[in-house]
Order: sequence, then C-alpha cells, then structure tokens
Amino acid sequence: MLKTALRNVLAHKARLMMTTLAVLLGVAFVSGTLVFTSTLSDAFRNSSEEGLTDVDLAVQPDDDSEAAEAAPGDAADLRQELLDQVAVLPGVATATGRVSGFAALADKDGDLVGAGWDTSGANYYAESDGDAERYPMTEGRAPERAGEIAVDAKTADRADYEVGDTARVSVDGPVREETITGVFTTDDGAVAAGGSLLLFDTATAQELYTAPGEYTQITLEAASGTTQRELRDAVTPLLPADAEAITGEQLAEDQADQIEQATSGLRTALLAFAGIALFVGIFIIANTFTMLVAQRTRELALMRAVGASRAQVTRSVLVEALAVGTVAGLAGFAAGIGIAVGLRGLMTSFDLTIPDGPLIISAPAVVSSLLVGVVVTTLAAYLPARRGAKIPPVAAMSSMHAAPTARGMLVRNSIGALFAAAGAVLVVAGTGTDDQGATMGLGAGLLVIGVFVLTPLLSRPVIAAASPLLRLFGVSGRLARLNAVRNPRRTAATASALMIGLTLITGITVIADSMAKTIDNMATESLRSDYVVSLANFGPLSPEVERTLSEQPEVTAITGLRMSPALVADDPDAVDLTGVNGATIGELTDLDFTEGSFDGLSGGNAVMDTDTAEDHGWRLGSTFPVTFEDGETGELTVSGLYEGNLMISGIMIDSATLDPHMERVEDVQVMLRTADGASDATKERLERLLGDNPAIQVQDKDDISEDIAYFFTLLLNMVYGLLAMAVIVAVLGVINTLAMSVFERRQEIGMLRAIGLERRSTKRMVRLESVVIALFGGVLGVGLGTFFGWAVGEMLGSSIPSFELVVPWTRMVIFLGLAALVGVLAALWPARRAARLNMLAAIKAD
Repeated sequence: MLKTALRNVLAHKARLMMTTLAVLLGVAFVSGTLVFTSTLSDAFRNSSEEGLTDVDLAVQPDDDSEAAEAAPGDAADLRQELLDQVAVLPGVATATGRVSGFAALADKDGDLVGAGWDTSGANYYAESDGDAERYPMTEGRAPERAGEIAVDAKTADRADYEVGDTARVSVDGPVREETITGVFTTDDGAVAAGGSLLLFDTATAQELYTAPGEYTQITLEAASGTTQRELRDAVTPLLPADAEAITGEQLAEDQADQIEQATSGLRTALLAFAGIALFVGIFIIANTFTMLVAQRTRELALMRAVGASRAQVTRSVLVEALAVGTVAGLAGFAAGIGIAVGLRGLMTSFDLTIPDGPLIISAPAVVSSLLVGVVVTTLAAYLPARRGAKIPPVAAMSSMHAAPTARGMLVRNSIGALFAAAGAVLVVAGTGTDDQGATMGLGAGLLVIGVFVLTPLLSRPVIAAASPLLRLFGVSGRLARLNAVRNPRRTAATASALMIGLTLITGITVIADSMAKTIDNMATESLRSDYVVSLANFGPLSPEVERTLSEQPEVTAITGLRMSPALVADDPDAVDLTGVNGATIGELTDLDFTEGSFDGLSGGNAVMDTDTAEDHGWRLGSTFPVTFEDGETGELTVSGLYEGNLMISGIMIDSATLDPHMERVEDVQVMLRTADGASDATKERLERLLGDNPAIQVQDKDDISEDIAYFFTLLLNMVYGLLAMAVIVAVLGVINTLAMSVFERRQEIGMLRAIGLERRSTKRMVRLESVVIALFGGVLGVGLGTFFGWAVGEMLGSSIPSFELVVPWTRMVIFLGLAALVGVLAALWPARRAARLNMLAAIKAD
C-alpha cells in the first residue's frame, strides 16, 4: 500500500502541483516570519549589548519607589555630588554621568533627519585617557562649549554634513544653530536602526535636558576583581530614596525582554496572517483530494475488491498527503528564508534599517515549518481519505460512484443552518457592550462555518441570479452556468477559499474606515482652534513656543496643554492633570458640557470628563484632595463636567495653578486661533515665526484629518498586503479546481468540440465558469465582511457615542471586480488546456 501511495503521488504530480504550491506559500509565510523576527530580535539584542559593554552598574530613577509615588513626577536627584561620591568607592574603575533626550536635526533642505522618534541627543563624556570608547571621533573633535555638536557618522553621511558645517537643531521647540565639530561612530541601537544621535558638551546637555549638575543616568565600570553585585551593594547605601542601582547583566536582560516584547507582537501578527493563508489552503487540499478520490473510484474499488481494508485505503490516501506536505514543508522553509531576506531589504528601502547581524535560522523555525506543512496537509486530506475508503468494491464495475443522497444533503444543510443561525444570534448579542468581544468572536466563527456548510445550497440561487448575464454569451454562458452548479460541493469548496479572504478584507475595511471617520470627527468637531502646534515626536514642547506665538497681534486666543502626574483622592495610581489657559480654553475647544462650563476655570477649580467623575463619585461642586508632582497637597473643586472622547478627556485645571508644582514646565501641544482663520499664508507665517523648525509641526484641521486618513490608509494597505497571500492561495484553488475539472470532463469537451464548439467558445466557457465561481465567493465574502464590520461598529459605538459606521460601497464594488478578475486570471491555463484537447483522444478517454 505504501508503494501504491507513492506511485500515485508521482502519477498525479501535475494535479498535486497547485496543492503543493498552496501549502508551500503558507509554510513560507510561517518560516519567513520566524526567521525574520528571530533575526530582528537578535540584531537589536546584540546591538544593545554592545552599548552596555562598559556598564557594570547603572544608577537611574526608580519610578516604583515610595518616594516616586509620593511625588509622582519628581525625578530622582542624580547630581554631581552623587557622581563624585560613587566615583571614589573601592571597586569602581570609572564613573560616568549621562544626559540624554530628544534632539531633532534638520538637513540642508530643512527637513527632519531620522525617524522622529529615534532622533536623540546626549552628552559627550571622555574616559580617563581623554577619549570616549563609545563615541570615537572619526573626524574633527568633540564638542567643548555651547554652540557645538558632534554628529554620528551615518547621520552625517545621510544629511551630507561635514565638520565645520552649521546645522539647525531643536530640542523642545526653539531652533538652535550649532557648529559641527566632529563626526563619530557608535554602537547605539537606535542609530543602527535609522535614527540619529547628536552629542553636546555636558553643561549644554544638562541645560537642555535636566538642570545644571544633574544627570539622567550614572554608569559605573567595575575595577578588576569586583563583581557587579558587589558594586551594587557598595553603591546602594549612597542613593536617594527615588533612585535604584541596576547591574549591567540585569540591564541587558531587561533590554532583551523589551526587544522580545516588541518583536513578539510583530511575530504574532504575521503568524496570524500566515494562519489565514494556511486555513484557506485547507479548502484547496481537501478539494484536490476529494477530486482525486472521485477520479480514482474504480482504482480504489479494485483495491477493496482484491482485499484492501478500509483502513488501508485511508492510510494510502493519507500517505499521499504526507508526501505532499513534506515536500511543501521543505520547499516552503527554503522560500521562507528568501522572504525573511526580502523583508529585511524592504525595511531598509523604507529607511527602517536594522542593526547588522547574521540571518538567524533556529531549530524551532525548521521544525515548525515541517510540522505545519505535514499536519495541515494530512488533516485536510483526512475526510477525502475516509470518503475514499467507503467506496464499495462493486464500484469497480463502473467509473462512477453514487452521488450524495438527498438525505445526506438535508442533514448537511440542517447542520449548516443551525450553525449559521446560532452564529448570527451570538454576533448580534455581542453588539450590546464593548466587553462582549469573546461572544462576538465565537458567533463569527460559527457563522463562517455555517455559511461554508451551506455554500452548496447557496450556490444554485446565487449562480442562477447571474443567468441573465451569462445568456449574453450564448452557448458558452449556458454551459458555464450548468458546469458551475453540476457539483455544488466542489463549487462551494472553491468559492469558500476566496470567501474567507474577502470576508476579512471587507470587514477590516469597514471597521478601519469607520474608525478613521469617527476619530476625524472627534479631532475636528471638538476643536475650535485654527491650528495645533506640536513636536514631530509628540514630545514636550518649550513654553517659549506659546509665548512667541501669543505675542503676535493676529493670534486672538491661545493655550498650551501641559501634563503633570498627580495623585487624586484615594486612587493609588497617578493620573495626568492637564494644565490649560482657563481664560481661553473655551474659545479653542467645543466640548459638550453636561454641567458647568469652562467659565471660572482658575485657582482650585477643575473640569473633568463624566467618566472620571463617575468613577470617583464626584459631581458639580464636589471637592477632592490632590498630591501634585512636587509632593505638595491641595484641594480641587469640580466646576464643570463634559463628555470626553478619544481626543480630549481627563481633569483640566488652570496652568497658573499647575505650573508652580511642575519640575519642568513643558507643553504637549499649543492650540491657537487667528484673526484671519486657517489659511496657507497664515500657516507659513507661523512656521517662519518659529524659525522653520523641522521638529515642530503646525497643523490645521485639514492637516489633522490627512494624518488620521494616512495612518488608517497605511494600516489598511499593510493588511491588504498580508491578506494578499490568502487571496493568492485562493486563486491557486480556482486554478486547481478548473484544471482537474477539465481533466474529468475531457470526454465531454471532446464531444462538444466534435459537434462544432469552437476553441474560442471552449475557452470562454471555462473562463465564465471561473468568473461565476469567483464572484460567488466574492458575494459571500463581501456580505459576511460587511455584516461583521457592522457588528464590530455597533459594539464600538456602545463605548464611543460619536462612532459613525461607514460602509465604503465603492470599495465593495472594487472587491467584487477584483474577484471577477481573479476568476479570469485563474482560468487562463485551464481554458487554454481545454481548448487544445485532441477531440478523438478525449472522446476515447475513460
């Protein structure tokens, strides 16, 4: 039986090719994901470890300490005195004070260099020999005074900067013109990943990021013979209550964990899409083996007649599937390595470079690829194998076997109807509140299964609806309709593969478009301001920006929004207090107040969203205690309650009340109105006023809307790209079904050709059959996807009152058009093959 099974694989290798290719693509996606994320994680881990080679101990703020909780925003005092104390401890070879923060660099065209989030600045520090091991200068010298900077070599090359050039830099808003005195190399992981790093002298860095004589971190290198734990034990007694000492080993482990968490999300997302492609592939595998079993009815019956048991027949078919899965797994793993290399190159082309490092091909990736290929193929072939084992020996007398009985179809349809009804009920039930995601997910799964089981029943009326259009193509159209409904199960399995992909694409499109519209409405309708000013990385903005803008006569109202952590009432977790200009905030926002207003927002008054008030049991006039960022306590009175949204929520107080308690007064953004309203000319004047700062973005409502639309469009394009694999697998399924169908009907096609059907008409017949099947899957997919999108929208609407459902009808039509195009493309080879059949040879075929 084993020899027979292997011989059958070789005999039907052409018909198994598409199945192998479908599994290969899914396995390639899995193995490529595992290899790519392992490579990514290893590269960043090695880079971060290189940056810690001279760090045996790091002293830094402890945000979880009791002192930090008592004063939520008060940073640890890592002062020069502490650095001097730890530097002379026994076992300390070197002690270094480090200062770092955001720093934006403009290129010679005025554009921001780097990825925004990874553009940073730090202080240059030298070792005892006068050189800095981490920042060795390849050109020029280190910065020594204010007005001087050093630039990393990759950034200098990218922005075409040389020693002696003047560069425009921004840290928290105001533009600074700095002279480049040196170019250095670094093992900093952010730089390796496409960011930029600027070095200032220590005094300037402290002025920009902390305060004179203060550091953001102190690092120690142990003397020979001193362990990291011994060093930690010696340093700990000298530390302030809100600081902690962490060994270099622990830092490396923490960074490795952070990198693993960052890459695990990417890995999970990619594997989810790989799973979708494999799930679609199951339909193709099952369909292929079902057709193979049907075509080998006489052969299998003869095996039963000469003594083969049902179990042996089942095993023979499963061995064929095992062979296909093994070949697909091995080939898919090799293709996955190519995908991993391609993904790395793709990131580089988008300036999302990763540190240098080898391609990591781990044992789990190899084993997983083989297991996925073998298990998926074998499981998908199990039901066709069992069906083949049930063929009675008497079927050897005929090449045909009994079609499914009416009773069997009735049972199937009843089960499908029950699943579909139960799924629809659960999906609708899950729309009530936002905590019913599990109920909705279960319902969606049951509904998809139910529709899949019902597709043979649904195929006849849906395809019949296309009859008027098919009649336009004469005999070819009529034959195509009859062929499409001849074997409803086969048509259903082929269409279901495409249905799955289009269901996901349509559902995600509806949800994404609805969320984009909802957030856009929130962002624009809750704002009365003409412009919103913020940093490119949405980091802290200098209050000088607000002062500069407020001095302009054309600015009629302005406020900075500044955040400060605080403890309110008995809540153990810190919340952010938002400081605003109480006199102007009402002119710049359009919030729906249920009680009170912004009037009188000064002194100890506060306004807050209704959810916050409800959580604490507060109402208009309630008072509550507050512990500010600096540890001082006070009392606030609720003077207004408004309906919060995703853009604006929380507790607001007057900036004059909040500022004295902030360690550093900084804005998150600045909102303003001008006398002439929003216009390109006004925007350009404001940008010039701020020095054409590359780090600052001045946005009107249209710009905010464009940013939101761009984000969701980018997200959708990524999803479309990842789901394209599932669609490609579905196309292979259509090709495979049509090719095997042509093989089965070669005698019939030969007869049609003999009685006058032209080659052109034969091709058209196969193409139309393919288009009908693809459109059937497309209609089911678009319908299910729209229903799921509506259901998720209803669930989101229960927690987002302003949620607006958007059904992109134009895209729906495009999706159906693409389904038809899939049918046309999938039919190219089978149609050509059908038209080129030799009439006499086809008529004589069994």
